[in-house]
Amino acid sequence: MPRPVLATIDQQALQHNLTIVRKTAPNSRVWSVVKANAYGHGLTRVWKSLEQTDGFAVLNMEEAILLRDLGWQKPILLLEGFFHTADLTLIDRYRLTTSVHSNWQIKALEEAHLCSPVNIYLKVNSGINRLGFSPEQAYTMYQKLHSLPSVGDITLMSHLADAENPKGLIEPLQRIERAGKALAIPRSLSNSACTLWHPEAHYNWVRPGIILYGASPSGDWKNIANTGLKPVMTLVSEIIGNQQLAPGDGVGYGYRYRAQHAQRIGVVACGYADGYPRHAPNGTPVCIDGVRTQVIGAISMDMMTVDLTPCPHARIGSKVELWGTQVKIDEVAKAAGTVGYELMCALAPRVPVTLI
Repeated sequence: MPRPVLATIDQQALQHNLTIVRKTAPNSRVWSVVKANAYGHGLTRVWKSLEQTDGFAVLNMEEAILLRDLGWQKPILLLEGFFHTADLTLIDRYRLTTSVHSNWQIKALEEAHLCSPVNIYLKVNSGINRLGFSPEQAYTMYQKLHSLPSVGDITLMSHLADAENPKGLIEPLQRIERAGKALAIPRSLSNSACTLWHPEAHYNWVRPGIILYGASPSGDWKNIANTGLKPVMTLVSEIIGNQQLAPGDGVGYGYRYRAQHAQRIGVVACGYADGYPRHAPNGTPVCIDGVRTQVIGAISMDMMTVDLTPCPHARIGSKVELWGTQVKIDEVAKAAGTVGYELMCALAPRVPVTLI
């Protein structure tokens, strides 16, 4: 029998979350963001569950080609655009939409000999100061692109740094309005947070990512508790051993935890080599046979230890949910000082994954 750690991917939850996105932004088309191997869920596993989306947004060419090879015929957006001039040959062959954020990319399109025009997402810097032209450059860059026979439809695109904040869109939207005031073209601005909380930024296309997988863009699961979103990934394991501690006994490497009283603890088959956060502190929630308890002691490579005081009937073989429907991934991430995105993406290849 295999080691008991297991991740499950709930296909119906994924379909349901896409439905929630459509209800939240009913007048917009949807780019489902599946970069980073579908946020660790497995692109080949989940794309069929999202086939009712209007398009897929990916990071790199390999993900785009994989989707085409799997049979996806509708639009695919390269979020960071192309990295080399030669990539335009593949963009042309696989009928991809690409973002453009640099002068050299426009020059490459000017010199390209393509079979058909390429649809472009013209990226404007909203103040996040990563990729994109300044608002003052947007009109000039649009004019350059619009004049090229290699360019098809053009959409104004931006990304927002603080959309979780109720006031976080005021200045960015002002910048985008400056960029687009003379451009009667579609817009795509909304990430997950904007999709949920800022309908004024929905425009023509929304680009949900983390909410498709049932976690909060703010890192606080309570912020999505009333949205109807469902967690897609559940990570489970079992108790494989237990120990009876006397007062003063230490647990794990460095004795990060010491018992204050007589206490029974369980050893769980999951560690940081499986993708569980190594820095998860004492008190990080877990659920054993439906009862919430907590991590105690340092997370090791292959094991972790948990307090069995709230669940005296727990034994070897008892089921442990590390995150999922009972313990939200955002709770674990917050305790460990990180975000749910990282935990999803960190799921290790050695963990078996099953679809339900």
